[in-house]
Order: sequence, then C-alpha cells, then structure tokens
Amino acid sequence: RRYDAERVYKPRGVPMHELGTTRLALDQFEALRLCDLEGLDQAAAGERMGVSRGTVQRLLKSARRDLVAAILHGDALLVALAPRED
Repeated sequence: RRYDAERVYKPRGVPMHELGTTRLALDQFEALRLCDLEGLDQAAAGERMGVSRGTVQRLLKSARRDLVAAILHGDALLVALAPRED
C-alpha cells in the first residue's frame, strides 16, 4: 500500500496497516501554516495563496477538523507537502 504524502504522523507502536488514515491536503496545510504559524489574518493568507478570504476560512475549518479527528481517533495523519499529481 502506498501513502500519498511526504510526512506521516501516527501513533507510536501501531503498524500503518492497522490504522485508519486522514489526509491533509497541501492547501489545507498552507492555510494552517500561514494563519496559525505565521500569524497572518485570513485575508492576508488568501492574498498569498491566491484565493479568497472565504476559501481560507473553509480550508482552516476543514484542516483543523481533520487534524483533531485524526488525533482523537488514533489515525495516521498524511500531510501532503506537494500538489497532488492526478
């Protein structure tokens, strides 16, 4: 099984094949980085990302939900640090 991510965070001592997985997309990760790590407001983050403030808000909401759910459910968190190639 191949995991489409550059970073995988998982509970210690549990093999990957026994875990559920949650994927955090590049745009979700970037919104988190800009707003939560760099401290930009949503409008400034949107300008940097080339999207609207509303899109940044949606990305933050879904990214935070996915991150917390992965931790609470003991899932592996797959973080895509490059755009998906379809």
